Amino acid sequence: MRKALAVVGILVATVAVGVPAWLYIAPPELLRIGDGYAAKIVCSNVFIAGRDPDQVLAEDVQAPGHPLLRFVSVSVDREQRSVTAHIFGFAAPAEAVYREGLGCTSLPDGTVAVAPRYSPNYFSGLRPPADKPWPEGTTTDGNAAIQDIIVKPELQGPGMRAIIVVKDGRIIAETYGKGFTRETPLLGWSMTKTVTAALVGRRIADGAMSLAANKLLPAWAGDGRAAITLGDLMAMQSGLDFNEDYGTVADVTRMLYLESDMAAYTAAKPLVHPPGTQFSYSSGTTTLISRLWMDSFGSEDEALAYPRRALFRPLGMTSAVLEPDARGTFVGSSYMYATARDWARFALFLLRDGTWQGRALLPEGFVAFMRKPTDVSGGRYGQGQVWTETPTPPAGKPALPPETFWMRGHDGQSIMISPTLDLAVVRLGLTPSSAGYEVREMNARIVAALAPADTAVTAGP
Repeated sequence: MRKALAVVGILVATVAVGVPAWLYIAPPELLRIGDGYAAKIVCSNVFIAGRDPDQVLAEDVQAPGHPLLRFVSVSVDREQRSVTAHIFGFAAPAEAVYREGLGCTSLPDGTVAVAPRYSPNYFSGLRPPADKPWPEGTTTDGNAAIQDIIVKPELQGPGMRAIIVVKDGRIIAETYGKGFTRETPLLGWSMTKTVTAALVGRRIADGAMSLAANKLLPAWAGDGRAAITLGDLMAMQSGLDFNEDYGTVADVTRMLYLESDMAAYTAAKPLVHPPGTQFSYSSGTTTLISRLWMDSFGSEDEALAYPRRALFRPLGMTSAVLEPDARGTFVGSSYMYATARDWARFALFLLRDGTWQGRALLPEGFVAFMRKPTDVSGGRYGQGQVWTETPTPPAGKPALPPETFWMRGHDGQSIMISPTLDLAVVRLGLTPSSAGYEVREMNARIVAALAPADTAVTAGP
């Protein structure tokens, strides 16, 4: 009996020591991804948005996320401007670091290659004047009927943080969730993809890129990937293998939280379909697009400065921060923070066909190219990193005007853009798909209130 108890004791002791040692030395990918996610989200929200780290951990990371995230704790070093996360208090440590002008970067291998000296302080002290109307300034018009729509909780959806309605170039309605204001930068998640498309358009206007270009990478020269064009990448029809399944250990979560060079990770993926024949939504290919436009410059510093110099500053988007990975590639698929008003400025820029205050920033017809539906997506996706709206709505869904297109992002980020009505509706928040919220109902109510009789919108079958 004593011998049996001794054996049990040894086994218990082995497990008690061995399991923590295993979790510390070789933690499973799921735990590493969880800690990487927590460190990155807390870092960006603390150092870009000025929010409380405990609140961000509880509300943005743990409440809507995987149950294991409830065991994650974070430590904020304000002097070094970094955040470290551990699950179970010790396992799978992950770090994210903040640099002025670049936001926060995940450090999967503990090092960062982006030049730490980079601090593009273009917007220091620059604020829109209070005596001019938005978008040049801060004053807004009011529409009581539209305001009444966007303040209804059942239309806002759970976790709403900001809603702005822009009509004929002016803000006509605006509201914010508790704890958020017009000064709070908010994460757009995959709405960032559309910003990346605009940056490509700027480089095309510069004469530095072409949508028809293929043989994009030397590593692709010897196989079918050499046929992939920049246009294929923009339209999500590259044929590259990429699993975009959030909430699990998949390509997208590995890329965002386990890879220091996200573009290289995507570039190494095999071809599973002939280019141009299969729609496959991929954050990996958009981040690869970021690397391609950045490589069109002669220096890394010039590329890092380009979004602010060529896009954000001309549009007056003084809050916008596009964040890079540890290699220095902007995570153009997922990581841009901006106030709701600055996201609305970008939407207005698209409504104005890529011009701003009389200056053409994008090639003529480029926005029309972006929003033209692709055949391989069945009309759901455009040629330039936007979702498209077909005139005939799905069964039981409200219709929206022809030519409507969308910027969409994880957890309920959306911007509906209607050239027909010169209308954009920005909705930002923390609304997981499991909540069952559909923003179309609010947008349809707004459209019905604004649409003239000859463009009246009716419900689908």
